[in-house]
Amino acid sequence: MKIQIIGYAGSGKSTLAKNLGEIFNIPVLHMDNTKFYGNWQVRTIDEQAKICQKFLDENDSWVIDGNYSQVCPQRFKESDMTIYMNFNRFKCFWSAYKRYKTNRTTIRESCPCLDKFDKSFRDWLLFGGRTRQRKQMHLENLNKTKGKRYVFKNRNQVNRFVQSLREKQAEKTL
Repeated sequence: MKIQIIGYAGSGKSTLAKNLGEIFNIPVLHMDNTKFYGNWQVRTIDEQAKICQKFLDENDSWVIDGNYSQVCPQRFKESDMTIYMNFNRFKCFWSAYKRYKTNRTTIRESCPCLDKFDKSFRDWLLFGGRTRQRKQMHLENLNKTKGKRYVFKNRNQVNRFVQSLREKQAEKTL
């Protein structure tokens, strides 16, 4: 099983990736871990691609969360399932704010930097990450996949999806 999760910042891509990794017992790559290091320092595209390619080479099954479509673009074509988290900008904003309040003094598994909620990130959540071009890029990446495609517009849809997968996996173990 190869699963790609794309969507807007604050939509819960990393949480969903972690859940799917646990359900299917497969490794997870958070693309923020390939892009950032230290105190929000950015790796080059080549460095990011090497990290991602190594992950793809070492794993027959995987979950990858994150957009960065210029890094290992073949992952979209290889995925058996692609999920697009197409949430409302204000829900994403609120989720990112709650995440910041919870994690501002710790480093999350999905990103190697302390959370921040500064003006540039707030602007990204509400405007910069929501351009027509960005939405078009998400749709193009979704359409590159050969496998199943899911578009979720809210957390309830995601929760029902995850619950149904848990139930199907539980049935297989009986």
